[in-house]
Amino acid sequence: HVQLVESGGGSVQAGESLRLSCTASGFTYSRLCMGWYRQAPGKEREEVAIIDGDGNAKYQDFAKGRFTIPKDNAQNRLALQMNSLRSEDTATYYCAAGASRGRGGDYCEGILKAIGFWGQGTQVTVSG
Repeated sequence: HVQLVESGGGSVQAGESLRLSCTASGFTYSRLCMGWYRQAPGKEREEVAIIDGDGNAKYQDFAKGRFTIPKDNAQNRLALQMNSLRSEDTATYYCAAGASRGRGGDYCEGILKAIGFWGQGTQVTVSG
């Protein structure tokens, strides 16, 4: 069965960095859309960044220049490297993945919303 496992959350000070990791398993199709989302207390879940099977990434404005999402297609592993963290980045971060037959961030957004599988989430707390 499909499983996504996230790791790497924790508590840091503002300005510091943190790296999250997500490993997807159980997919019968090797080409995946993958992405990171987050949800802060009392707020809706929001997209952070998405990447297609070719490595084309789409970042939300708040993530541009601070976050990157390196992907290892062979291992179905996705990271979220977060630099210059701010208190407003405090949230539970979720990894998502879905089988892909297309390309591009917009395409993958649709895939993840429609048929994406989700991890259990990992907490990131930024103080200061």
